[in-house]
Amino acid sequence: MLKNRLNACLAILGFCLVFTACKVPAGTKATENKNVPSDFGTNNNGDTTNIADLKWRRFFTDQNLINLIDTAIVRNQELNITLQEIETANNDVLFRNGPLKPLVAARLGAGIEKVGRYTSQGAGDASTEIKPGKPVPEVIADYSPNIYASWEVDIWKKLRNSKKAAVSRYLASIEGKNFVLTNLVAEVANSYYELLALDNQLEIVKQNIALQQNALEVVKVQKQASKATELAVQKFQAEVLRTQSLEFDIVQDIKETENRINFLLARYPQDIPRDKAGFFGTVPAAVSSGLPSQLLANRPDIRQAELELAAAKLDVKVARAEFYPSLDITAMVGLQAFKPSYLVKLPESIFFLRYS
Repeated sequence: MLKNRLNACLAILGFCLVFTACKVPAGTKATENKNVPSDFGTNNNGDTTNIADLKWRRFFTDQNLINLIDTAIVRNQELNITLQEIETANNDVLFRNGPLKPLVAARLGAGIEKVGRYTSQGAGDASTEIKPGKPVPEVIADYSPNIYASWEVDIWKKLRNSKKAAVSRYLASIEGKNFVLTNLVAEVANSYYELLALDNQLEIVKQNIALQQNALEVVKVQKQASKATELAVQKFQAEVLRTQSLEFDIVQDIKETENRINFLLARYPQDIPRDKAGFFGTVPAAVSSGLPSQLLANRPDIRQAELELAAAKLDVKVARAEFYPSLDITAMVGLQAFKPSYLVKLPESIFFLRYS
């Protein structure tokens, strides 16, 4: 009696230890801080008009810039890489959706079998006739075409959460593409306007050089008339040379900016078509900043991070479900015979059905 009680206590203790070891630790939850300022400190009186809602084709009016942006969207290498990442994420969604459906497959098996003579099966085959008047041969063929089906019952939502995580990553890749596209449009436009500014700066420097050269000629004439000294001539000459060096620097900056635009457009260095006179008309009449909450909603990188966080949470649920037992339903039906000609002889061809 005492021994039985001791065994029972040990069994209960072992069960408690196993149950405790298999227990999944609870996930930690961070405190959310949702305090967002109501405005940007500019007296807009809650105006929700936001320039971010305006499409870039309506925001930019320079047709040369629009053409450059269109070319960049088509040919930019980084943007094309993100498009391929979207395709990869889409294929992953299809892959994760597969385990949710039953698997059905047809198989054809063929082989030979030879059992030992001094075994229970060998002794039974020796005293058995495979056909009337013909004993079972020592080496016998085995042909077994069958249809196999398997399905995992998603009782812990492991497969469904895995698919949801893949969908979230697919949506995150789309937001990643939008983020790259936004940066690409902004960088092309910024470089284009920088190029226009350099062109206008170069024109001003050239005009200044012309004025300085005229002044230098005047000082030289004054020197010949003994109204100026050589020091004044050298001073004006130095100013002309300094401004000319500034001109060379601006020309170099123009080439660098053009090369940067061509790099964004994934093409070889070439001249950038532009309207130098339209630089001063690029400032919009009014810029509406909207609300801080709209800034968070419009930024694709924030939306991408939000979707990636949701996918990570679903991955945690999938990992937790891996600790629990799974339920698989399998079935197979087929024919089996030692000669192919006997497979069509039913039910003698050993029609079988199995469930598990």
